[in-house]
Amino acid sequence: MATYLTRTPSSAGNRKTWTFSAWIKRTGSLTANQTIFHGSPANPTTTIRFGSESASDGKLNFYHYSGSFTTQVVTNREFRDTNGWYHIVASVDTTQGTEANRVKLYVNGVQETSLMTATYPSQNFDFSINNNTAQVIGATSSGGDSFSGSMSHVHFIDGTAYDPTVFGSTDATTGEWKINTSPSVTYGNNGFFILKDGNSVTDQSGNGNNFTVGGGTLTKTEDCPSNVFCVWNVNNVAAGNQAAPPMTNGATGVSGAGQAVGTIGDFLSRNKKYYYEFKGTDIDGSDSEAVGWSTEISAQSGSWAAHNTLFLYGSSGKIYGTSGWTGVVAPTWTNGDIIGCSVDCSSNEIKWYKNDSLAYTISSISFDGDLIFPHAQWQSSSAGVANFGNGSFGTSSISSAGTNASSIGLFEYDVKPTDATALSTKGLNL
Repeated sequence: MATYLTRTPSSAGNRKTWTFSAWIKRTGSLTANQTIFHGSPANPTTTIRFGSESASDGKLNFYHYSGSFTTQVVTNREFRDTNGWYHIVASVDTTQGTEANRVKLYVNGVQETSLMTATYPSQNFDFSINNNTAQVIGATSSGGDSFSGSMSHVHFIDGTAYDPTVFGSTDATTGEWKINTSPSVTYGNNGFFILKDGNSVTDQSGNGNNFTVGGGTLTKTEDCPSNVFCVWNVNNVAAGNQAAPPMTNGATGVSGAGQAVGTIGDFLSRNKKYYYEFKGTDIDGSDSEAVGWSTEISAQSGSWAAHNTLFLYGSSGKIYGTSGWTGVVAPTWTNGDIIGCSVDCSSNEIKWYKNDSLAYTISSISFDGDLIFPHAQWQSSSAGVANFGNGSFGTSSISSAGTNASSIGLFEYDVKPTDATALSTKGLNL
C-alpha cells in the first residue's frame, strides 16, 4: 500500500461549490488507476483520478458514483509525462444554470474541453467531497488505486469556485505555466493548504485542518514545480529483457530486471558537469547490477539505439565501456554503499566514487551521440535507489548534506567535480 493522506471534517462544508488545486508529478505505473482526491465512503463517492472507467489509461477523470455514475467528466487526452509537473484544478459549482459550468477541469491553466465523457451533475447537487466523511489524498478510502508520484501545494477551498489563475500564471518570457506559491483565497471552514514547500501535512491556511499520513512514509523532495529533478524514466521501453524495470520511491528506485534511463539529460557539446548518487539495497555482486551514464538518444523508440554508448560501474568491480566489460578493476560494492556518478563533458571524463572515495576513472572517453543520461541496469531480484539531488534515498533522507557550490540539490557527499551540479531544470540553466 502506498502513502496517502486523510482527514475527516467534524462537519460537512459546502458540497455544491468548492475548488481543488494541486501540483502533481507522475512517476509510477501509467497503466493503473491512480487517485488524486477522494471523498468517501465507497458508495456514494466523489473521486478525481488518472484513469477512465473503461481503462486504466491516464486520462483525467472526475466522477461521482452512487450505484451508477451520476457525474463523469473524463478527458480525451492521457497524461503520461513523468518528468514535468502538472497543475490540476477542479473548479466545482453545481448552482450554475449551465450544466457544463458545474464541473470544470484545468491543466496548467487551460480548461479541458476535449472530453471523452461529459455527464454533468444536476443543479445544486451535493458531492461526497467536503462531506463529514474521510477526505483522502492519494488513494481511495480503503487505500486502493493509490497515487504514485509527488504532490506539492495542495489547496482545497470550501465555498468558492476559483479559476486556475489564482494558483498560477503564464511566464511572459518562456510561456510556461508557473506556480503562485502564496495565492490569495478565502478557504472557508473546511479549506486547507498542505504540502507547501515540503512534506508537511500541517494546514497552512490558518484553519488548522491538518491531515494524517497513512500507508507509509511521506518523504520530502527537492523536486518541485519550480525546479524539476531527474528521475528514472518509466516511459522508457526497450527490446526484450531490457525493458525499464519497475519504479519505486517516486521513480528514484528501481526493482526488477531491465535497464533504466533518466528523464533529464544534456548535450555533451554544452561542456557541463553533473553528479548523482546511487545506493544499493539488494545487491548480489553481479556485472548486471551497474550504474553510470549512457548516450541513449531514443529512450522511447522501443529498442536501444545501435549507436548507444554505455559507461557503467558494476557491483562486481568491473567497468563497462566502449570495449565491453573489463576485469575487476574497481572496488566491489554492496547493500548500503553509495556510488557517486560524475561526468565532466568539458574534459570527456567519467568518475565513480564508492562512499566518497574515488573508485575508477575513465578519461578521454569517446561518446557516440550528443546526449548523455544517467543509466542503471539490474537483475530480477535486485533493487536500489538514486539521489539525483532530491535529498533522499527513497524514504530515507540523506544523513548530512555534502558541499554543493551550485546550491542546486542535496547530496550525501560533496559534489564532484566541485563545480558540477544536479540534473534538474535549474541545473541545466546554470
